[in-house]
Amino acid sequence: MKIIDYFNNSDKTLFSYEIIPPFRGGSLQKVFELVEQLMPFNPPFIDLTSRSAESYYQDDGSGELTQHIRRKRPGTIGISAAIKNKFNIETVPHILCNGFTKEETEDALIELNYLGINNVLAVRGDELRTNPIDDKKNRNKYASDLVRQIYEMNSGKYLEPLIDPFKTNFCIGVGGYPEKHFEANDMNIDIKRLKQKVDNGADYIVTQMFYDNKAYFKFVEMCKKEGIDVPIIPGIKILSTESHLAMLPKHFHINLPSELISAVEGKSKTEIRNAGIDWAVKQVDELIEAKVPCVHFYIMASAKSGGSISVVQEKIVFCSLEVSLILAK
Repeated sequence: MKIIDYFNNSDKTLFSYEIIPPFRGGSLQKVFELVEQLMPFNPPFIDLTSRSAESYYQDDGSGELTQHIRRKRPGTIGISAAIKNKFNIETVPHILCNGFTKEETEDALIELNYLGINNVLAVRGDELRTNPIDDKKNRNKYASDLVRQIYEMNSGKYLEPLIDPFKTNFCIGVGGYPEKHFEANDMNIDIKRLKQKVDNGADYIVTQMFYDNKAYFKFVEMCKKEGIDVPIIPGIKILSTESHLAMLPKHFHINLPSELISAVEGKSKTEIRNAGIDWAVKQVDELIEAKVPCVHFYIMASAKSGGSISVVQEKIVFCSLEVSLILAK
């Protein structure tokens, strides 16, 4: 089932989740354990992030440096298929521009089609320290280019002329930035770039995490004025450690409200955990009241041995939100 159909056919706010594949050599069973903790909340889908290959140099023992190219978290496609088959739930693997040629992208999409996975999130991906894919090679530079390639495959157009090619049927999600993509000169330019993704075939938008709902509501209003009429799904990440005060703004280029900072800074682990949960509950309560089609939770925890503290926190939040959903009916 297409993700967009879940949004269109539901009369209440849905919850979806995003998880990270384990590091190379990690256990699929740990991934399953993570997903099992989320299943009681009936998610319509689970996103699987992806990461492009990195290039690094290592002493080969003779004093000379040898270049190596490796993906630290491989397996997005395989894990997506495994989760879909084991839990009978739709999965949304992330497809990247950075680190992949158009040919590699086409191969990945063909493989996903064979596996019965018809939902993808098209993103440019992080700019890594060293990109092993030469810029002169045939790759998608922007997410809007990637969306166009996927949409063209849905129309039966592949990179090379084929006789009677199969038309894929991908539902295409893209990312949006309520507080502006850090590379955009201003918000208006960023919205226009988002509009290009939608014009090229995107079916829905999932936002970057934010901690002030005003930023999301303003973003939605600006999108509507630009003519963007696809669902815009808010992304939520529960702040769980004091280090998030520095890490989240640095890596995701977002703002943290002073009230939240005051509730976390210098506090104990328990106080920080409770403050993050309370803040998320207030955010999501307001979003549910605004009748958003879905709230997308960034768990941002790979399946490591010992489990994930963040999943425990999410459970507490989801229990509170279930009460909100019942009251909202």
